[in-house]
Amino acid sequence: QVQLVESGGGLVQAGGSLRLSCAASGRTFSLSHMGWFRQGPGKEREFVASIRWSGFSTNYADSVKGRFTISRDNAKNTVYLQMNSLKPEDTAVYYCAGRDVGRGEYNYWGQGTQVTVSS
Repeated sequence: QVQLVESGGGLVQAGGSLRLSCAASGRTFSLSHMGWFRQGPGKEREFVASIRWSGFSTNYADSVKGRFTISRDNAKNTVYLQMNSLKPEDTAVYYCAGRDVGRGEYNYWGQGTQVTVSS
């Protein structure tokens, strides 16, 4: 099992920045990918960004390309989401997720952290 704990959410004005952190513990050696998802008010959960646990391959949703950057520090078992040029439509609960090697879907989820962007 892998446990994920997010931190770093908060309230920010449009145009501002926030950095989310996701600390992983447990059987992290089983992970292939880590990702960030979000769920806005009245919306379904959507993919934001992902990164390989080993390696440097990243992937982003079109809506955040050029503004958000996902990175990781394997020594700290932590994944980050740097969010710049934030917009009110980025307001959501952000979830960290992990995916085991050989699985097609993310099977570990954090509790979520609220990000609110005011206009």
